[in-house]
Amino acid sequence: MAKYFLLCCISLFGLQLHAQNPNRQFIALNQNNVQQEVLVSDGKYIFQFYNRNIVETIFIPTGQAEDIAPSHAVILKSSVKFVNYKEHNENGQTVAYEFSQPLNKDGHAISVRVQINPFQISYWYQGKQVTSEAMGYQIKETPQIQLNLAPKELLMGAGARVLGMNRRGYRLQLYNRAHYGYETHSELMNFTMPIVISDQCYAIHFDNPQIGYLDLDSKKENKLTYEVIGGPMRYQVVVADDWKQLTQQLTNLTGKQPLPARWTFGNFSSRFGYHSEQEARNVVSEFRKQQIPLDAIVFDLYWFGKDIQGTLGNFEFFRDSFPNGEQMIADFRKQNVKTVLITEPFVLTTSKNWQEADQKKILGTDTLGNSFRYDFYFGNTGLIDLYKPEGRVWFWQIYKKLHDYGAAGVWGDLGEPEVHPSSLKHGNKWADEVHNIYGHDWARLLYEGYQQDYPTERPFILMRAGYSGSQRFGMVPWSGDVNRTWGGLKPQMEISMQMGLQGMAYMHSDLGGFAGANKDPELYVRWLQYGVFQPVFRPHAQQEEPSEAIFKDEQTKALAKAAIELRYQLLPYNYSLAYENAIKGTPLLRPIFMEFPNAKWSFVEAATYMWGPAFLVHAITDSLDSSKNKSYETKLPSDASWFELATGRLVVKSKVNMTNEGNFNVVSTSKTLHHIPVFVRSGSFVPMSPVIQSTDHYEDTNVVLHYYVDRGASEFNSSFTWYEDDGYTAGAESKNLAKKLYCNSFKSKDLCKLEFQASFGSQLTEKAFQFELRVHTNQAPKSVNIDGKNAHFTYDENTQTLKIHHSVDLNIEHTTSNIALKW
Repeated sequence: MAKYFLLCCISLFGLQLHAQNPNRQFIALNQNNVQQEVLVSDGKYIFQFYNRNIVETIFIPTGQAEDIAPSHAVILKSSVKFVNYKEHNENGQTVAYEFSQPLNKDGHAISVRVQINPFQISYWYQGKQVTSEAMGYQIKETPQIQLNLAPKELLMGAGARVLGMNRRGYRLQLYNRAHYGYETHSELMNFTMPIVISDQCYAIHFDNPQIGYLDLDSKKENKLTYEVIGGPMRYQVVVADDWKQLTQQLTNLTGKQPLPARWTFGNFSSRFGYHSEQEARNVVSEFRKQQIPLDAIVFDLYWFGKDIQGTLGNFEFFRDSFPNGEQMIADFRKQNVKTVLITEPFVLTTSKNWQEADQKKILGTDTLGNSFRYDFYFGNTGLIDLYKPEGRVWFWQIYKKLHDYGAAGVWGDLGEPEVHPSSLKHGNKWADEVHNIYGHDWARLLYEGYQQDYPTERPFILMRAGYSGSQRFGMVPWSGDVNRTWGGLKPQMEISMQMGLQGMAYMHSDLGGFAGANKDPELYVRWLQYGVFQPVFRPHAQQEEPSEAIFKDEQTKALAKAAIELRYQLLPYNYSLAYENAIKGTPLLRPIFMEFPNAKWSFVEAATYMWGPAFLVHAITDSLDSSKNKSYETKLPSDASWFELATGRLVVKSKVNMTNEGNFNVVSTSKTLHHIPVFVRSGSFVPMSPVIQSTDHYEDTNVVLHYYVDRGASEFNSSFTWYEDDGYTAGAESKNLAKKLYCNSFKSKDLCKLEFQASFGSQLTEKAFQFELRVHTNQAPKSVNIDGKNAHFTYDENTQTLKIHHSVDLNIEHTTSNIALKW
C-alpha cells in the first residue's frame, strides 16, 4: 500500500543544508515496496532501485505525460522486492527521507536521500555522498539535468573522444559524427555515449538517445550538466567498491558482450579496398606462401561496384570484377580464411536497388511521406529506415543473401549515419531523435537476425557508431578514420581504455593508421606491436600504401610477422580474457588503476595500460630518433613485482617514487625496434600456443602454461580462468560444450603452491586439459613437487625459466593437480 507524507512547516535549526533548484518545493512522498515517488512543485521524481549498486531517477515535469519511453540501453530488470526507508529528524521534525536496498555482505548499498527544505536530492554509498543534484531538472534553451561535482574529481566517458583521460572541462556534443584524419585532439567522433565515469568509482548514465550535450564542468563551477532536445529525463547512478565491479554493474545494466568467434582474435587482411577477385586471391595466397598467419579478409566497397561513388546500395557482387565471388569465399574458407563484406545503410538513386527501395517504402521520408533524397559524398541517396518493420525486414534479407554467399562477418560502415538531415523522418520520429541509436539498432537487427535464422553461429559485426549497450549485440567498434601518422597512433590507447570502461570492450584501431598515403615503416611496426595487445588485430588503410605485412620491405615484414606470430601465441590467453568480458564485463584492454587501485597516477596515463590482469603494455608512439634518450622509461605499480616479457627476467627496479598519488617504480629498457616494452606481473598465468597459421589450427592440448613468480615477493594469492570451447558455437557454455581450468597460486616466503581445477561441460566429447607448465622465476627452487611426487626440472639462469619435465594431464577422472615449488 502506498503511503503519502505531506509537508506542512518544518524548522531546520542546527543543520547545514544545501538547496538545488531554489523554486522547487517538496510536496509529498509516495512510498511503496517497488519504487518511491516524490511530488514537488514542478513535477514528480520516481526512484527505482535495480540492485544494491544501481538506482534510477526519473523526473516528470508537471503537464508531461507519464508514459515514459522504454530504454534503448538498459536491459537489467529490477531485483528489488522491498526498499529500506527511514526518516532523518531534528528537533522532533522530519528533515529528510532516505531510501536504500538492504545492505550486502560488506555492509554496502546505494541510498537516495531527499532533503525537504531546502529541497535536495543526493546519492550515498559506504556512508559517503557520491553526488547530488545541483539544479536537477531545468529548462534553459533545452531540457537539462544538472548535478554537483567535487572540486578535484576527474571525469571520463562520453564515448570515443581524444581529450586525455581526464575529460573534465569540456562541453561535449552528443551527436555521432565521423572525424576524418584525426590525431591528438578530437572533441566529437563517431561513437558518443551519455555516460560519465568519475575517478571516485561511480558512473552516471543519462538514459536518453536524443542528441544533446554533456557539459563536464566547462564553466568551472563544479557542475555536470546533461542537455538534450527532448525525451525522458532519466538517469542511473552506478556505484561500486572497485573498478571491476563498476564495469560489471554498468554492463549488468546495459548488457554483456557475447563471446566472439575465436577467429576474431586472429590477423585480418583489410584495405580500402580490393578491386577484384583476382587481387584478393593473390593476397590470401601470398599470406600463405610467406607463412604469415591470417584468419580473415575484409572487402571494402569495391566488391559491389567499380567506383567509390554511385554504387552504395547495390548489395551484390560486381560481376565484372568478382565473376565468381561466392566460389572465392568458399575457396578462402578451405584455406581457413573467413570473409567479411562491407555494407552501408544508404541506397543511392543510381544503385540497382533504388527503385525497389523507393517503391517498398523502406527509406526515411520527408513530411509528405516520400522517400527523402539528399546529396552527400557518395551520391544522391536515401537512408534505410530501421524504425519501420518493412525497412528492417528488407535490410535483413540483404544480410541473408550475404550469408548465403558464405560471408562469415559483416562490416557496417557510415552508421552514424554519416549524413543524416534533421528534417528526415523515421516513422513518427525526426532524425535527431534516433540519430545516436541508428548504429545501435542496426547492430540489433543483425544480432537478432542471427539469433533467429542462424542460432548456432556467433556473428562478427564490425561497426564504427553505436550507443550505450551496443556491446550486447556483439558489436565490434573501431576508432574511425584515424590519420596514418604518429599523431594518429598516440590517442588509440586512450580511446580503447575509455570505451572499455563504458562497456565497449572491443574498441580498436585501424592498425598502421588509415588516412593518407604516408609511408613510414617504423610507424607501421609500432602500431602493429601495440596491436598485439588490443582487442582486434586488423591492419587497414587507404590503398595508396598497402596495409598488409606481405607488401612491406623485408625488415618491416619480419618485424610485422613477429608481432602477428606473438598475437597467435597469445590466443588462449586472449580468448580467456574475452570469456571474462562476456561473463563479467571486464574490458580486455584496461587502465592500470583497474588492476592497481592505489596507482592514482595512472588516471592520466594514456600510453601505458593493462592487457588483461597479466601484462602492462607501454605503447611507443614516437619514432626512435624523436629524442636523444637511449632508453624508454615505464612506470610500474610498486604493488607487484614485474618480469620483462621479451627476456623473461625479473625487472630490476631502478628507483621508487613515493608520492601522494601512489607508489610506482620506473624501469628503463633499451630502445629497440624489435618490440615495445611489455611487462608481466608476478603471480600471472599466461597460456600460450605455438605459432599457427590460422586459429582453425589451434589445439588446446598443445599449450604451454606460463607462470611468473618473484621468489623474493611477500605473500600473495592470484588466480586466472583458462577457458576453452570449439570457438564457433553460440552459447557454447550454456550448452555444456565448454571447459575451464581454474588456476590459483599461493605464495609465501619460501613456498609457492599452484592449484589447478578442471571443469568440463557434460556434452563435450573430449574432456581433458593437457599442458606443459613453464615457470618464470628469479631463483631456481630446491624442489618441485607434483601431486605429492618429486618432479624433474631444469632451470635456465639467463632466461630465469624453470622447465618441468612432466606435463599436467587432467580429465574427468582426475580433475585437480597441485604443484609446489620450494626454495
